[in-house]
Amino acid sequence: MSDKAKFIYNGAELDLNMGIGTMDEKYVDFSNFRSQTDEIITLDPGYKNTGSCKSEITYLDGEKGVLMYRGYSIEQLAEKSSFVEVMYLLLKGELPTATELQKFKDDINEYNFVSEDIAKILAAFPSSAHPMGVLSSLTSALTAFNPKAVNAKSEEEMYRAAVTLIGKFAVLASWTLRKVKGLPLNYSDSKLDYVENFYQLMFKNPNKDLQMDPIVIDALDKLLILHADHEQNCSTSTVRLVGSAHTGLFASISAGVSALWGPLHGGANQEVVEMLEKIKEDGGDVQKWVDKAKDKNDDFRLMGFGHRVYKNFDPRARIIKKAADQILEKLGIQDEALEIAKKLELAALEDEYFVSRKLYPNVDFYSGIIYKALGIPTEMFTVMFAVGRLPGWIAQWIEMRQNNEPIGRPRQIYTGAPKRDYIDIENR
Repeated sequence: MSDKAKFIYNGAELDLNMGIGTMDEKYVDFSNFRSQTDEIITLDPGYKNTGSCKSEITYLDGEKGVLMYRGYSIEQLAEKSSFVEVMYLLLKGELPTATELQKFKDDINEYNFVSEDIAKILAAFPSSAHPMGVLSSLTSALTAFNPKAVNAKSEEEMYRAAVTLIGKFAVLASWTLRKVKGLPLNYSDSKLDYVENFYQLMFKNPNKDLQMDPIVIDALDKLLILHADHEQNCSTSTVRLVGSAHTGLFASISAGVSALWGPLHGGANQEVVEMLEKIKEDGGDVQKWVDKAKDKNDDFRLMGFGHRVYKNFDPRARIIKKAADQILEKLGIQDEALEIAKKLELAALEDEYFVSRKLYPNVDFYSGIIYKALGIPTEMFTVMFAVGRLPGWIAQWIEMRQNNEPIGRPRQIYTGAPKRDYIDIENR
């Protein structure tokens, strides 16, 4: 694309290069704008209109409800693939052959254990500690047990760091759940698939055998796939920004976990269940709360409906709705909060107020329902999100380092006091 954009200032014109991405995304290149315009900068709070990088990993179109990993639609991946295969795709750029996939599984299993010293760190946390704070701390602590810096120019070292963290992260995540429930810690079973192993790490008790329902495992597998990457969101941008200082992988991912913790990001599915419980405690009158959501003078809003990126139906929600329905039917759970969720879903899909505004149930709505049905504590929901997002974070970190991207350093517009003289304390 050879088009130019013009910036006119004080009668002078500046030509700015324009470009286009694979999916016809047009952009204006502002990378040299400040030096070419006598120190003028652009102001874009929240970077809603600013591309921080070029990436080959994930494409999403919020207007059309499109999400793709490495060119493959999320619909096809969720239907035909597995989470392990999707992890390989994100990291390597291509779907694996059967041989490559088996080697990838074996490499992950080589590192699916955690030092007992990490368990001692976990034991030091109070029982009141939030699982996301614990997970972030334990992820960062891995650096102490793997002190050697990764050579970004070595594909083998980058790969080894990736499978090391993938293998250990599921253990750390499960341990945060065991800590919450006051249960003894479990250890990996390399005979199991990654998702099956994660499930047993969380739920296996020493006094009885664990039954794994294929419908439950399949739903978890799909949930992890749907959360595996989502372009330059808050936590992913954090991972890239921290890593741009050549900070190590484990510390960069730890920062991503902390960013995901926020209720405006990964904590949304937890807020869904908290909302359901609030409606339940109020007597379960769904219509009352639907009316509150429609009242512009009421601060209440339905959590898990609509999406700040997807202006149409969240493509991930279509996929996981089916899994949520299957789990609720299979497990036969009688839970008033889940019944309220079904009524809210129906209202959002049929009420003209929600339909006209495209406030459809999103992936957070259905994932919250599934996690609650499985007996996962609400404070653990974001940890589950982190397990899914891990391969995306790692792929983004590797891409950033291999592209040798410059250290992130946003500018600012200073609005504080003008220059003034210091006043001695006795004269103030």
